[in-house]
Amino acid sequence: MEATPSVKSRQKLIDEYTEIARLAGALAHEIKSPLSTIRLTMEVLAEDLEEPETARERRTLEMAHTVVKQCLRLENILNHFLMFAKAPAVKTVPTNLNDEVRSILDFYAEKAKLANINVATYLTPDLPPVLLDRDAFGSVLWNLINNAQAAMRDGGDLVVRTYLAPEGVALEMIDNGSGMDATTLDHLFDAFYTTKREGFGLGLPTVKKIVEAHNALMDVESELRRGTKITIKFPIPQRISNG
Repeated sequence: MEATPSVKSRQKLIDEYTEIARLAGALAHEIKSPLSTIRLTMEVLAEDLEEPETARERRTLEMAHTVVKQCLRLENILNHFLMFAKAPAVKTVPTNLNDEVRSILDFYAEKAKLANINVATYLTPDLPPVLLDRDAFGSVLWNLINNAQAAMRDGGDLVVRTYLAPEGVALEMIDNGSGMDATTLDHLFDAFYTTKREGFGLGLPTVKKIVEAHNALMDVESELRRGTKITIKFPIPQRISNG
């Protein structure tokens, strides 16, 4: 039986995206090489002018440092872009979500203390296991934790919950930080959209791709000056849900 038009269209979009991502990744790799050469050349020039004797040499040294700094920033952008462009190939295994959450939060505890952030956990016991790639999930949770901390510059409360939902097993993170306005919320997962001075705007788009690779759903609710709630709902593996 042939696939329905909607399935065919979806597969066509996936194939087109995969090809665009491949070409974009190849282009990024091509840019990285000459960019590294420019940076190394400027670093050598800066070393030769470590003790400038004239105003011209001081000006040249300052420009060399500026070029090096901008090259490093571009290299960081390219590295983040390559991570984003690469289709996430997750390798999932049945996992206790609560155990993974506890492990990461235990590791975060000291950093939370230094940032004056109180972490409260409400993890529902005896949840059915979900299919997780532990490394990929760890990067998702760390990204969300870091974003929550950035939104609570003077400290605050971070609530982490797990519970059984109709769609599967849910993970919820709530902070009482600065929150987001409607415009930021609308563009939250757009590549290169960021409100952070030093941000690249690829963290949350990458998180979304990883979540979707787990066949999970991600929802974000936020209100300016009140905080943000992020919910991820993982499906229960079929053989488990059917008993």
